[in-house]
Amino acid sequence: MFKFASRRDSGPAGARGWRAYGVGDIHGRLDLLDALLDKIHADIERSKARKVLLVFVGDLIDRGPSSAQVIERLRTYKHAGVRTVFLLGNHEEVLLRILRGEAGLISKWQLFGGSECLKSYNVDPDLVRRMRDEDAVETIRAAVPREHVKFLESFDDSCRFGDYLFVHAGIRPGVEFDQQRQADLRWIREPFLFDETDHGFVVVHGHTIRPEVEIRKNRIGIDTGAYRSGVLSALAVEGSDRWLIDTRLAGNDVNLV
Repeated sequence: MFKFASRRDSGPAGARGWRAYGVGDIHGRLDLLDALLDKIHADIERSKARKVLLVFVGDLIDRGPSSAQVIERLRTYKHAGVRTVFLLGNHEEVLLRILRGEAGLISKWQLFGGSECLKSYNVDPDLVRRMRDEDAVETIRAAVPREHVKFLESFDDSCRFGDYLFVHAGIRPGVEFDQQRQADLRWIREPFLFDETDHGFVVVHGHTIRPEVEIRKNRIGIDTGAYRSGVLSALAVEGSDRWLIDTRLAGNDVNLV
């Protein structure tokens, strides 16, 4: 887990001296990723922020048309003054498990976006469906560059930023953070989404699509369904200030209450 010092007084605040941007689920939308990065870069330049953390909360791949291209864009991403953290989503987990030999996952994976991912690597998903399990795994392994696999394998499960915790899906309420199961961090919905207790930090997460960024006292959901809505969203945090940037807005930010 990446961790930046916590500070809590009257309300949640980010790590001292840093600004963070948390980016929601991209799901193969390179066009929206590029548009959002342009807005984030403009936001950084306008305010002359010097220490910036850019956190991607997972699910870079599947569903949209450009999974391979999104991975390559972020694998090679560099911007002055920006440090990146990548969190593993459930979609990346499934792809890695297939690449490690779990052929039984391939048919279900294709149903929830894997077919689009295969196409982005120039693999015919219908051909894969007709293959024996061993051949299907080998075909996928041959198509995904080793550099992409190593990049995905380097991802983390969480990032603490002052009074905020970035994860992909959420946490199990009532369980100490160091006892959280990896499966919950990547897959949980209920009971996390309906829990209103103070976790000791504000959880920033993706995984569950909402038409707008969902702001609760104990969590902020930033998955606005980019692959189908055309809206990729980011939450910015600096000190006690928070604002939104997304691909739909004419301007660059919206202050939060």
